[in-house]
Amino acid sequence: MVQSEKPSLPDEFYIVGIDLGGTNMKIGVMDHNDQKVSFVTAPTLVEQGPEAATHRMAENVHKAIEQAGIKASQVVRVGLCSAGTMDIPGGMLVRPSNLPGWNFFPIRDKLAEYCGFPVTFANDATAAAFAEYWIGAGQNEPGLILLTLGTGVGCGIILEGHGWDGVHSHGGESGHNLIDVSENARWCKCGQRGHLEAYASATGVANRTVEMIEAELKSSLAPRVRAAARRDEVPKMVYEEAEKGDELALKIIAETARYLAYGAVTLMHTIDPSCILIGGAMTFGGSASPVGRMFLEKVKEETCKRVFLHLAQRIRFDYAKLGSDAGYIGAAGLARQAWMESLG
Repeated sequence: MVQSEKPSLPDEFYIVGIDLGGTNMKIGVMDHNDQKVSFVTAPTLVEQGPEAATHRMAENVHKAIEQAGIKASQVVRVGLCSAGTMDIPGGMLVRPSNLPGWNFFPIRDKLAEYCGFPVTFANDATAAAFAEYWIGAGQNEPGLILLTLGTGVGCGIILEGHGWDGVHSHGGESGHNLIDVSENARWCKCGQRGHLEAYASATGVANRTVEMIEAELKSSLAPRVRAAARRDEVPKMVYEEAEKGDELALKIIAETARYLAYGAVTLMHTIDPSCILIGGAMTFGGSASPVGRMFLEKVKEETCKRVFLHLAQRIRFDYAKLGSDAGYIGAAGLARQAWMESLG
């Protein structure tokens, strides 16, 4: 029996990646050398509904293609990622909290219809993790976990080069790992007590900080927190005062590292990764800051003293490096992977 040869790849091909958020959609074109060649952004305008937004997405896909100076025929696939509960095999948003009213919308197939390209659909945390695996801080790691710290705690898991979404598209919802079983555990925004997100997210940091200030603990944070117009400004204040050496701010960051470690321990004993990356909007300055480096080292220390020694000696902790671009880059990467697998 003669085996057929695998089809050769074109000399040049392009993939479009889309990161759909509750405020904006980000769209980038990636080339065959894994380089970004164009980028556009547009408002999501959630209140206008999913049909209008999907049409606008399709229009901006073609705008990004035009901006890249290429032909539509050179684009082989589009990748789309979004937050919220979803049915990934079905290409459907289920009840996305950041896109109210878009329940059970078949976004993958609608976008494919409107833009004229096959579409790969993914969770935004999985896409961000794949971006770091593909061209970021976790290149070629056999088992990668990305924890993103923002309003919530996101988690993307890449195993042997593929995103892991679970049977019901809810794999990686590790912000809802249980870390506190006491009766007075903090409430998570999902309506349950004791979840990681209630402690280690930016929301959790803000809530804990305000409580400490209200308890009249001495800190340079106090006047700033009391004068803050919005609570979501507080985590940045914590970082800024920690950089100045404020003891309470440093304590809050160290506690956040410990809480995050509780979640990481469960992941390590479940997934057995080779690498854990930390990203998102709240990294306390990241690797560029002494405070950020302290935070990362504290996460590692608090995690490793609670896991099997064999794992502690082999795990790598680092910061993600692609920032807010990770979503659309990873969506493009997953689409590229799906296209190449379709070629046989």
